[in-house]
Amino acid sequence: MEGSFQLTLQIVIAVLAGITAQVTAEFFKVPSIVFLLLFGILLGPDVLNLLYPHQLGVGLEVLVALSVAIILFEGGLSLELRYLGKVSGSLQNLVTIGILVTLIGGGMAAHWLAEFPWSIAFLYAALVVVTGPTVISPLLKQVSVDRQVATLLESEGVLIDPVGAILAVVVLDTILNSNASPVEIFSSVLLRLGIGAIIGGLSGALLGFILKNTSFLSEDLKNLVVLAGVWGLFGLAQLSRGESGLMATVVAGIVVRASSIPEERLLRRFKEQLTVLCVSVLFVLLAADLSIDSIFALGWGSVFTVLILMLVVRPISVVLCTWNSDLHWRQKLFLAWIAPRGIVSASVASLFAILLTEKGINGGESIKALVFLTIMMTVFIQGLSARWVAQALKISSIDATGAVIVGGNDIGRLIGRLFQQEGESVVLIDTDPEACQQAEAEGLSVFQSSGLDPDVLEQAGIDSMGNFMALTSNGEVNLVLAQRAVEEFKPPRVFAVFPSNTPNNSTTNKTKVNAAFIDQQLIKTWNQYLREEQMKLGKTQFKEPGLSLQQAHFQSLIRSGELLPLLIKRQGSLQVVKATQDWQQDDEIIYLLHDPRPKLLKRLSGGIKSSKELKELVVGPLPEVEEVPIASPVDEPRENFCQQSVNS
Repeated sequence: MEGSFQLTLQIVIAVLAGITAQVTAEFFKVPSIVFLLLFGILLGPDVLNLLYPHQLGVGLEVLVALSVAIILFEGGLSLELRYLGKVSGSLQNLVTIGILVTLIGGGMAAHWLAEFPWSIAFLYAALVVVTGPTVISPLLKQVSVDRQVATLLESEGVLIDPVGAILAVVVLDTILNSNASPVEIFSSVLLRLGIGAIIGGLSGALLGFILKNTSFLSEDLKNLVVLAGVWGLFGLAQLSRGESGLMATVVAGIVVRASSIPEERLLRRFKEQLTVLCVSVLFVLLAADLSIDSIFALGWGSVFTVLILMLVVRPISVVLCTWNSDLHWRQKLFLAWIAPRGIVSASVASLFAILLTEKGINGGESIKALVFLTIMMTVFIQGLSARWVAQALKISSIDATGAVIVGGNDIGRLIGRLFQQEGESVVLIDTDPEACQQAEAEGLSVFQSSGLDPDVLEQAGIDSMGNFMALTSNGEVNLVLAQRAVEEFKPPRVFAVFPSNTPNNSTTNKTKVNAAFIDQQLIKTWNQYLREEQMKLGKTQFKEPGLSLQQAHFQSLIRSGELLPLLIKRQGSLQVVKATQDWQQDDEIIYLLHDPRPKLLKRLSGGIKSSKELKELVVGPLPEVEEVPIASPVDEPRENFCQQSVNS
């Protein structure tokens, strides 16, 4: 009983530490592996002496195997298939030529700088050819980059893991059986990959069929069926040929994703949660099992080995693999900088250290230490600097401009023209033929289709747009459109017009959907103002002195329904105004002001032009109106303010 409780306590400590590390990383907005490594080392025998992974014995290997199977399946399930065609050439090169470059370059560096024997040096290089979705995916969640780069990094991490792990096993077999010929080595790699791909493809297709045709199963039970199926196909592949299970799980995930199962979103969420748990526990356990003295014993040569891998080998690999691609130099430079190693390197290195020690071959602990040194250096240096590098290279998705607007009503077309006037790309989507014709007449790009169609959104260029806005007259439809856009395409900024009292309003922060500038119940009113020309387009900028007075006065006009803020320009970035927008100094706001005066009176006072000139106003360049006049006394009547604005 005493022994079983000690093992239970070890797992409990690992889970608590892992989830605490995840929460801490989420709070500080850094890759979670940073704190997982720190917590694991702190809890290990060398520091606090609370966690002893070696007590788990062979159970640690079982945990590693089953967890890696889940992690790689979730990686395959998360691959954005629609984008793979755009980067397929570069991706193929990275998982073939890139692996070869890393194997040769890493082996040479480990031999000459770290003074490893050639066999151990190439075994180390085989272990670090992988990048891994367990590090790349959390990093890209914290550092939003353009879709093409993100897809390439995520896909490389998922596909290179099984290939690299199999390569490492083959290199280990070669060390243990030195009589193997090059042909045998190459055929062994292909055999493992082939068996894994066949078993994974067939099993994935079967899982997809079951999920689509078993309506009597609850959603929760279907998730567990998939979990059992993943472990089952992993075991079958491993039984057929050692280490082919890694490839099988990745292929199965890709096939299930391609099957377009109805509950795909729920399944992916379930697998993501399992993956977070597995990664958290494994990294803490493996880091705790690491001897700090063994890392210091490596010397400076090992540090230089990792630096060569980061600063020389990776850039050469990226240059060769993306030579004929349409990626620009900034994207290539970011790819060359980001290649952190993850759980597969750590877990396989830990297993290899045990195997080499059992076989009486020196170098097992040194390989494990150097692999973990590689993980720590790449994660801390590349992971923590990724956001700064993306911003410096201007490939962060937050810097993306332009807008996709679903809803070709008067306000939608006006906002589209305002974006165009700033030199940004705009595409409108609407099912109404008349609205589409009006938008085309105003010089806007239009798709007459449903905003729920992902193919239409892709053709509209949502991947490269900075803003997505659902602006139809139906608030519930707008929320569905916005949430689908977040799930499918992850635009940097997503807005929807819906009633302020909607039950879903409280969940918009979780789904990254921002409530737009106007309540859905008022959108018809403002569209009518636009059609009847009972409005004036204005622009104002908040400045000192009197900033607080300007903000309060501006906000009172919004609450009274007389003023509608549309767009805000902050630090050179043009964005849609949020319903809960905070106003800051130097913000420039473009707005609509309700002007109820009769058309004849406005025409006589110069506030409105003739019908011909008005048409040009609507279709041609929009006029820049003076800033909103701010009343000097706080209690000045609002009617006086409106009159000043109209006459300005």
